[in-house]
Amino acid sequence: MNKLGFGFLRFPMENDEVCYDILTPMVDAFFAGGGRYIDTAYPYLNGKSEEAVRKTVVERYPRDSYILANKVPGYQVKEREDLYRMFETSLRRCGVDHFDVYMLHWLNEKHYAMAEQFDEFAFLRELKASGKAKKIGFSFHDTAALLDKILTAHPEVDVVLLQINYLDWESEGIQSRKCYETALRHGKEIVVMEPVKGGTLAKVPEAAAKILKKIDPERSPAFHALRFVQSLPHVDVVLSGMGSLEQMQENLLPVEPMTDEELVLLHRAAMAIDKATAIGCTGCGYCLSKCPQKIFISRYFRLYNEGQQKPSQAWKLKPAYVEASKDRGKASDCIGCGVCERSCPQMLPIREYLVKVKEVLE
Repeated sequence: MNKLGFGFLRFPMENDEVCYDILTPMVDAFFAGGGRYIDTAYPYLNGKSEEAVRKTVVERYPRDSYILANKVPGYQVKEREDLYRMFETSLRRCGVDHFDVYMLHWLNEKHYAMAEQFDEFAFLRELKASGKAKKIGFSFHDTAALLDKILTAHPEVDVVLLQINYLDWESEGIQSRKCYETALRHGKEIVVMEPVKGGTLAKVPEAAAKILKKIDPERSPAFHALRFVQSLPHVDVVLSGMGSLEQMQENLLPVEPMTDEELVLLHRAAMAIDKATAIGCTGCGYCLSKCPQKIFISRYFRLYNEGQQKPSQAWKLKPAYVEASKDRGKASDCIGCGVCERSCPQMLPIREYLVKVKEVLE
């Protein structure tokens, strides 16, 4: 068993350019290992993600050999025609004439209200009726109650993309388990994003790493995270953004469902990670693209978390902070506008955390 899908958001880049010499062999390994599902979105990497799909997948493999999923940011529309414009742009960037799965990107309470205002679900239905989208759905970041409301109002949806990982499984904020059960109750196909929580579960605190080694000392923390989600019986695809050929090769290894004993150990590891992780940032970067001060929020939060996990070595992080903030705003440059928090899928109190970053790293 292996349900791995390739997420085209977190792949190798340097100076804002795609590292095709690394990405292309990763794509080849993905298909050679039995992978088929490729995921991108209109706003990913300012269009470079979709272009990378065209160059590494569409121009090199038969169209029927892969499943291509894409997403439209309905929350960016000013008028309904914007939906059609972005869809056509995505087709052109990707070099295809249809998408196998097409979704509304990042539904939450606010974005769902916009979707209803601009009749975006009718737009999806039009695409499906015309054959330009084989299946339709949405990616979701909010409560299970809202998910139930949306799926009740729109039973035409085929697929839901949910944030699920073992750290968020019982989270009252993310509600991974509750959302999974809600989608299952409505009979929807479930695709998973953030199985490694933006890398949080790939580089875990030492206490958690020791626990994970009791499950399998040969496998990485990221592999255990992926295995947990693949063990969920009603998950169809598990998306992972990978940064190297080695990561791809490990993630394609055959996976057996986790035993009850292993799940107990995973729960203990989650408790150790929770205790050591001060800020639950996944590094998606949505806040950075909106920040008027160009504050490198995700990078600063990662440095702050490292300092909290290893207090005796925290002094080593200050030079890294100075380097990271050389051409960007510092934490102390925050003007408190709150646009970052409105852009955060994790619903983090970013402004409060920036104050802590300033106190520790400045």
